[in-house]
Amino acid sequence: MRLAVVGNPENRRVALFRAAVERAGLPAPEIFPWRDVLTSGRVPGPGTLVRIESPGEDAEVDRLLRELGSGRPAGAAEHGQIVGGAAAFAGLRAALARIEAGGGRLLSRPADILTMTDKPRCHALLSAAGVPVPEALGPIDGWAALRASGWRRVFVKPSHGSSASGVMAVAIAGKRVTAVTSVEVSGGSLFNNLAVRRYDDEPVIASIVDRLAPDGLHVERWFPKAALVGRVLDLRVVVIAGRARHVVVRTSRSPMTNLHLGNARGDVAAVRAAAGEREWAAAMATCERVADCFPRTGQVGVDLMFRAGWRGHAVAEVNAFGDLLPGVLADGQDTYDAQVAACVS
Repeated sequence: MRLAVVGNPENRRVALFRAAVERAGLPAPEIFPWRDVLTSGRVPGPGTLVRIESPGEDAEVDRLLRELGSGRPAGAAEHGQIVGGAAAFAGLRAALARIEAGGGRLLSRPADILTMTDKPRCHALLSAAGVPVPEALGPIDGWAALRASGWRRVFVKPSHGSSASGVMAVAIAGKRVTAVTSVEVSGGSLFNNLAVRRYDDEPVIASIVDRLAPDGLHVERWFPKAALVGRVLDLRVVVIAGRARHVVVRTSRSPMTNLHLGNARGDVAAVRAAAGEREWAAAMATCERVADCFPRTGQVGVDLMFRAGWRGHAVAEVNAFGDLLPGVLADGQDTYDAQVAACVS
């Protein structure tokens, strides 16, 4: 069976997977650009084993997804601009349906990709399966509803965002309100900036939440994360073929741990020692239970948080395209080597 990849050809994700295929001694996969899927409808056909890669990091693909999802022309977004999340998600749904209709054997089930990309739906699925997750507030339509909820420390997340885009760690204490976020307000628009900032002005915070709300919001209670050497931390755990294998520790001096925000990788062995073998094993088992919720998808990226004091853990998010961990090896394999081995075994 031939290998095919739906992805952005110039993206390093595609290059890393292709390199793993070549290391395995297999013929190079055929690349089906996301732009072609969205314009001409060209997709892999029967007799192909299909990897679906992230459509992200391409401004034209983003525009085409928003256009497909909204059913009307969409303008190009400025670099980092937070716009049209719901439309892009609807476009992704339509595009995945095209790929599925092509008849190839898909390594990731489109329904699973969509669930992982929809934070409220994914949270509900995990909660129903008994996976530990922070408590969720439920749908809100803006700042007034959040204020009225009585919740005082929360994470506000766009329903369909990624890479911490639009995420806000909000604390409310009477009339005092603060928010830590990578959101920048500029020229009447919102941008996902690489610099994490703090807002102390409630009207500004309220305006950000209200601008994000039309595309959907997911609100969770603030989960107090464990820390080492003065830095809070969480894990990205990639589960491949049901096994939690590759782990990266993400550390930060702010509540936002995403590595692209200038944060640092931590020492896996040190975190494992601090957590203790029993808690570490329980955390890895939780990640594998997350993967069990998506049995027809070969890999998932799980963001796992240890509670402060190492007393328990919870899953923050699940990522359909969370396997980009350059240089992280397990049994001598990177995440792409392991996936190639799993899909041809």
